Amino acid sequence: MEEKEKKGKSRKANRNREKESEWQERVVQIRRVTKVVKGGKKLSFRAIVVVGNERGQVGVGVGKASDVIGAVKKGVADAKKHLITVPLTKSNSLPHPSTGEATGARVMMRPAAPGTGVIAGGSVRTVLELAGVQNALAKQLGSNNPLNNARAAVDALSSLRTFADVAQERGIEIEKLYV
Repeated sequence: MEEKEKKGKSRKANRNREKESEWQERVVQIRRVTKVVKGGKKLSFRAIVVVGNERGQVGVGVGKASDVIGAVKKGVADAKKHLITVPLTKSNSLPHPSTGEATGARVMMRPAAPGTGVIAGGSVRTVLELAGVQNALAKQLGSNNPLNNARAAVDALSSLRTFADVAQERGIEIEKLYV
């Protein structure tokens, strides 16, 4: 009898932990895709999901399944596998301008003054918001494919560096960077 009560409590604790999870998930796109096989067309769903904790970590994932819920779950798992860490300034902006590329898509990002907000479109806005960026300007160049633009945004964010990172790579103190 006591063992059943303990199991019940642990299940409730796990459920509460999942609800209080620090990760936020946003579905960028759900598409119905088909595969032509011998017997006809096989339908499945593709979900593009962005996962982030709004404190400098973000990832983009893709999931495919025969139902939408399964595709979203797979997309979340894929996004958590491909997390990157984004260095943010004190004003929750980007440290410097950056560009990223993914296949045919290019994304240009620039830091913005406090109070500007995130000025970006589509999946790039979602990536920036879930990364925790509050003030930035972004422009999609080339392709308007949401998956490629999201991956280009992640590429641009992963190339960001802080003064401390640059000083450490060069083996000098931060003060000497300004001279």
